[in-house]
Amino acid sequence: MANDMTDKPKAATETYDDQPFHSENLPPEVRAPLAAFQGAEPPSPQWFKDAIAEEPERGFVTSHGTQLEVLTWGELGRPGLLLIHGNSAHADWWSFIAPFLAKDYRVTSMSLAGMGSSGWRDTYRFTDFADDAEACARGTGLYDGGRKPIYIGHSFGGGQVFFAAMQRPEIMHAAVLVDTGFGGPPPEVLEERKKRAEQIRNIPTLDKPSRVYATLEQALGRFRLMPPQPAENTYVLDFIARRSLNRAPMADGSGEGWTWKFDPEMWEKLDRSGMMSMMSLASAEAMPKATVPMVHLYGDKSRIIDRRAAGEPSFLSSQMREIEIPDSHHHVMIDQPLALVAALRTLLATWPA
Repeated sequence: MANDMTDKPKAATETYDDQPFHSENLPPEVRAPLAAFQGAEPPSPQWFKDAIAEEPERGFVTSHGTQLEVLTWGELGRPGLLLIHGNSAHADWWSFIAPFLAKDYRVTSMSLAGMGSSGWRDTYRFTDFADDAEACARGTGLYDGGRKPIYIGHSFGGGQVFFAAMQRPEIMHAAVLVDTGFGGPPPEVLEERKKRAEQIRNIPTLDKPSRVYATLEQALGRFRLMPPQPAENTYVLDFIARRSLNRAPMADGSGEGWTWKFDPEMWEKLDRSGMMSMMSLASAEAMPKATVPMVHLYGDKSRIIDRRAAGEPSFLSSQMREIEIPDSHHHVMIDQPLALVAALRTLLATWPA
């Protein structure tokens, strides 16, 4: 969950993987990028203030018995866009991007099950995520304009969009992946996990799953990006972080504190079988060709680039066009929000043909 102001050595770049990775050896501006503000909001530019002032319609859609949080901008009847966030994130990660797209589209940002204000499940499945996405799109009127919506997903959300596009192409007009990768973690992360296996096991954070922070300042001070990376737009981080928290009772009964919204056991509950079977086909060069038009936008400093430079093959480039966003790490909407807006608006105006 974070970003910083200077280039950092290789150890500070993303550990491209869809599971949280924590290390107290990270530089403080990567480990705790909001701590220096002591709970105060960082200054922000006018464009950002104007964007978040355009409040969405907030509500819920039910899918597989779970209430899913949806935020919607734009008029009914316009072409639809569905925005899907990354791991342990929530719908408000798109709240400063969506208003720019809503000038021409009906735009919905959803919180995946187990994240944001959406309900939790005993098991999380890729097939269910695909059903959830369609339910949120239909429930907020994204199909009402006479054309199926375009699905846009970042990171883990991009994985969901790709899976849905391959398995259920009939539900979408096109798909955009934003800095999405499917490989396992790099060697240094595997080594780190091995060293800390007895300490953290499958818990997705170094804090206990039930950890409640006494003050908002303490909670914001613990916010970081996963995978870790530098970030300089701290006003975006602060906006996202404040919307990543819920009030919760303190364990000692002393009152209410703050805790993270996402299901802390999600990564233990996640059934990857659907995606893994698809990836095995890709490894065997037997994956069916995508029938949905797809584009991949990625940051030029993303771990994806590091891995490709090291010779890791990519099946994405064989399935879709790829567009690089300059001066961006993995969290493109934080690093280069206006560049991402410009790329999406230009792309959507000219593609698919």
